[in-house]
Amino acid sequence: MGLFIILGIIVVLGFWIMAIYNGLVSFKHNRENAFADIDVQLKQRHDLIPQLIGAVKGYMEHERGTLEAVTNARQKAISATGINEKIAAEQELGAALKGLSIQVEAYPDLKASQNFMQLQTEISDIENKLAAVRRYFNAATKELNIAVQKFPNNFFAGMFGFKIEPMFDLGVAGREQMDVPPEVKF
Repeated sequence: MGLFIILGIIVVLGFWIMAIYNGLVSFKHNRENAFADIDVQLKQRHDLIPQLIGAVKGYMEHERGTLEAVTNARQKAISATGINEKIAAEQELGAALKGLSIQVEAYPDLKASQNFMQLQTEISDIENKLAAVRRYFNAATKELNIAVQKFPNNFFAGMFGFKIEPMFDLGVAGREQMDVPPEVKF
């Protein structure tokens, strides 16, 4: 009789550990799926950047450094492999694109160009979609991180190779830019 009780406890414990593991796997895959949604939007963003640069290039020949920064940041973002590497590369690209937008302000003819306006609208649309999928990614990351840290999951998470994952946030440059009030011109 004692053997059946011990066997029953082992079986229940096994199912309990399996449930913890399966839950962690689900959270991990939700996070990866969320990042796949970000990848789709990033691909569109990367495809539009050369068009935007082409439209701006004629007006901004002397602003070559800004254009090169955007081009280099785009290349880093395209060649990034892991989720964390892509997050860092995309933060750099976002900062470079903001620098390009600031440079464009000095060219009223460019801002009035129909092609440029259409590209700006498309990029703005993609940036809005990126913001939405980043929120979803961060929610999935938060769920995974909570599951990894919760008791008793935290005992098994390390054994199974689960760890706290980073959020897709603004980064240092983005936070610094948020501290600067927008300049309104009339």
